[in-house]
Amino acid sequence: MFFKTIERWRNEQKWGFGVAIAAFLVCFGVRYSLDVWLPPGLPFITFFPAIILATFFAGVWPGVVVAVLSVLSAWYFFLAPGNSFALDRSEALALVVFISVVAPIIFVIHVLNLALERLQIEGERAVTLSDQRGTMFMELQHRISNNLQLVGALLHLERANVTDERAKQALANASLRLTLIGKLHRKLHDPSGGSIDFGEFLTGLCADILESSGVRNIECLVTSAILVLPPEKSMPIALIATELVSNAIEHGFAGRSEGTINVGLQPDVGVIVLTVVDDGNGLASGFDGAVTKSLGLGIVQILTQQLRGKFEMVNGKGTTCRLAVPHP
Repeated sequence: MFFKTIERWRNEQKWGFGVAIAAFLVCFGVRYSLDVWLPPGLPFITFFPAIILATFFAGVWPGVVVAVLSVLSAWYFFLAPGNSFALDRSEALALVVFISVVAPIIFVIHVLNLALERLQIEGERAVTLSDQRGTMFMELQHRISNNLQLVGALLHLERANVTDERAKQALANASLRLTLIGKLHRKLHDPSGGSIDFGEFLTGLCADILESSGVRNIECLVTSAILVLPPEKSMPIALIATELVSNAIEHGFAGRSEGTINVGLQPDVGVIVLTVVDDGNGLASGFDGAVTKSLGLGIVQILTQQLRGKFEMVNGKGTTCRLAVPHP
């Protein structure tokens, strides 16, 4: 607001010259009232602030007007012999020195004003470009998300033309993954490069997985601390959570009509811990997650290595999956 007000004064001549005249009158009044108190040789002392303020706030021509008025008033009122435009050599020299000092001051302040105006223009241009970049980034993310979901829908349609059960299941899984990745991409990629509350995000993610899987009697409960994660961590962890919940639905509750999946996300010493616990069938005898041929668990292992984390699966009343990821 400060710089916009100054710019308005400079652009509107009546404001600019009004400010200049007011500054001159104030400084002249101060100089005139102090004339009897000031020692000889200081006729211009109060006029410098008027010239500086007028040039800075009102522009170069109001500054020149104040400078001319200052020269004439100091010449007439404050240079000997006083109340006269007569000058001796020393007084004329003082007047010339004042003019030679004031002229560079006006020039320098004018150059400074031009620089400030250019800086303001560049700042406004930067804001405009930033807004345009944010809009384009969001549009790009939406297009990528829509394309991923479109490919997932095409795979789902292609599934109807396949007779082999393993192939149909593979297409169904691929379609589900692409659909969910599209939703993840839209939610997790903030154009400002900021972070999100991942605990809140997990609740919506689990609801999407249940809806995409078509199950009705399986409940997914999320317990999470308020954790803010950057995109480079939130996307892999979201994909891992997606695979673990999907795996629990597909294998943990195979042959069962109902069950519960508990998803937790909590901070620990130097790590954040993601747990996915189901009350389903549990792991098969002799199961080894490190050598499994499951595509979903293979994705989990790869993403865990990317995060430099540690992943484990433990049998209990169902299956407990635990991912620990380094995090300050």
